[in-house]
Amino acid sequence: MEQNITLSQEEKSMETSTSRRSFLRKGLAVGGAGAIGAGLLSSGLPAFAQESSGGLTKGDVAILRFLSAAEILETDLWQQYNELGGIQDSEVPGGSGNAAYTAALAVLDADMAQYIHDNTEDEFTHFTFINAYLVSKGADPVNLDKFRTLPSSQATGAQNIGRLTNLMQLTVDTSWWTKYRSRTQNPDFGDTFPPAIPGLLNGQFPAIPRNDEDVEGFIPGNPPTIPDHLQAIANTAGFHFGFIEQGGTSLYPTLAQGVTNLEVLRILLSIGPTETMHFQTWHDKAGNFIRLTDPTNGLVFPELNTGSEDTQTNLIMPEPTIFLSRKFPAVSIIRPTKIAGSGGAVATVKAFTDDGLFRGQTDQEFFAVLHELAEEADEARRRE
Repeated sequence: MEQNITLSQEEKSMETSTSRRSFLRKGLAVGGAGAIGAGLLSSGLPAFAQESSGGLTKGDVAILRFLSAAEILETDLWQQYNELGGIQDSEVPGGSGNAAYTAALAVLDADMAQYIHDNTEDEFTHFTFINAYLVSKGADPVNLDKFRTLPSSQATGAQNIGRLTNLMQLTVDTSWWTKYRSRTQNPDFGDTFPPAIPGLLNGQFPAIPRNDEDVEGFIPGNPPTIPDHLQAIANTAGFHFGFIEQGGTSLYPTLAQGVTNLEVLRILLSIGPTETMHFQTWHDKAGNFIRLTDPTNGLVFPELNTGSEDTQTNLIMPEPTIFLSRKFPAVSIIRPTKIAGSGGAVATVKAFTDDGLFRGQTDQEFFAVLHELAEEADEARRRE
């Protein structure tokens, strides 16, 4: 069986593309992974590095390295959201806030600024912990700083620094909304699902203000005046939050099935559920979006409470569905979680790319790095 792959088989499969993988390990070693991450790592590395020098399989290391890369990318995008719409403090430094965008997000929930801040802080801790753990085991951590070449928003409140992700030209797949409501289908069986907001798949839309023109017409007050274009940007962000965190919700249990070391398994089983906490929070908040048509680009946010459970906005817990085999009764589960399926590492990179997160990135080495890390993670198999 696949789970019982022998050592020689695994080693043979992991030796392909040796030169490129050697580059990944050497070229992406410690050096920062963001200003905050660099500070956290440099303060903890000496003690960690002396703990141990091994004990992990190649597959364990590959899984941890991909998760570190994924968390670095998530941190980069969440930091941009926090700079403009979150709480500004020493826990998540950088940026100074944008009152208009923050007010538009608050329409989805009054506590949005706090939630964005906390999600951002969580992602920072995820990658800094995983990197420090890798170093403690004599393995190379991941650093993507050399690829921070994408532009920042020019709106008031954003830092003018290089980014890994682009939140200003997104094509958001909202099929996660209907996927978690289906009682008869599961992506592990190859099933597909319609998007809740079809328009978000048919263009390139900002989820943060690109400049101060995107917030023109905002008038502070109680209640404030929020132009439809600005509210559409906040609506887009609300659905994008759910898109990002449903990916992590599936990724951790999928990759956990390939882990050998019990401590590494514990790491995945401890971090993964926090992604699920994030996802359910954003699932709930997205349902509070304002029904409107963006006057600048025609993007439509339609009424979803039309009598069907497939789009009902207050259904935020996973509906029971098929799992493992259609012969079993329906069960409420995370979906997908099939090894080498749509919840794996390669699928995550594809989803991020299709989402438009990397639009404007011209360095092909960046994509080679991500795909190599993802392929190694998906190749990992648990040893008996």
